[in-house]
Amino acid sequence: MKKWLMQFISYFFVGGISACVEWISFYILNSFVFTQYQYATIVAFCLSTNTNYFLGKKITFKVNSNRKNAYILVFGVSAIGLFFNMLFMYIFVGLMKWDALFSKIISTGMVFFWNFISRKYLIYK
Repeated sequence: MKKWLMQFISYFFVGGISACVEWISFYILNSFVFTQYQYATIVAFCLSTNTNYFLGKKITFKVNSNRKNAYILVFGVSAIGLFFNMLFMYIFVGLMKWDALFSKIISTGMVFFWNFISRKYLIYK
């Protein structure tokens, strides 16, 4: 239980760094590059998933291998998280007319638990 809790706390910080990468890149992309939030969401997702993969592998789960399939698995399970993220963004921005950045922050928080559990039990088991 202690190892699980320590990993969760560590992932919370790694996830926090990754979330900041996602939010900052989303803001910049949504404000200056893309005219639609969906494209900014996808690109920001890719940037934050890369950040999360490398930090999570080294800091949280302490995996030293450079297995290509672990990288593919991270993007695979993260794609499910992206689906949920896009769904929440559609609900919040498209239907409820909330601010895009605020919606992105809420969506990221909602998908956080899927990301941790999938990495813990599917990828770095």
